[in-house]
Amino acid sequence: MKIKSLKINASRFDRQVAFYSEVMGLQLINKTQHEAVFELGASQLIFKRSEAFEPYHFAINIPCNMEQEALSWLKKRVAILKDGDSEIQNFASWNARAIYFYDEDRNIVEFIARRNLKNAYEGNFDRNCLLEISEIGIATDSIKSVYRSLTKIVTLQKYDGGWERFCALGDENGLFICINKRIKNWFPTDDKAHASPFEIEFQEKGKGFKLRFKNEQIMTMNAY
Repeated sequence: MKIKSLKINASRFDRQVAFYSEVMGLQLINKTQHEAVFELGASQLIFKRSEAFEPYHFAINIPCNMEQEALSWLKKRVAILKDGDSEIQNFASWNARAIYFYDEDRNIVEFIARRNLKNAYEGNFDRNCLLEISEIGIATDSIKSVYRSLTKIVTLQKYDGGWERFCALGDENGLFICINKRIKNWFPTDDKAHASPFEIEFQEKGKGFKLRFKNEQIMTMNAY
């Protein structure tokens, strides 16, 4: 699954725009009073000004060999969210390493280096190493209901997990990270998981989809 765009709400809209342009160094493609569109590698990250807001969790793929360089780059810009004393989290079963931090809305943002993608890069870490949006968190009371709704629209493989607590749907380029918000919070901070609404456009096996998640429901906006 290749995520082309992700639109999320922003309660601190102006601060988010400044953070992603000035701190993260992303290119601001378009900005109105109500929306800001950033280029993020092969994806677009879109913020919508909104007073109704609950935090998100999303992830960004970086080159598979660059987690140490990414950590050094981030530590000049943000506070790292740790699990115990660990600044880099090792997900052995995924053959991946990840780093977490907050943005201005206290969304949990993740940089993840996935060895299996074999996309090593030799050079300095900069914004060009932010390759694509690779995960969006879906907090729900029923993971299986979300899965059933998705599979009526698009066939996605179960990458990891099960129906009770946690399930990742998709592949290493793009994943829906579904958690049961009654029994699990977001790693590594244990922040409460909310069913935060979003819009996503992605491609799967050559076909395009645009979906909305709202009120714990998956709705089709477009397919092409």
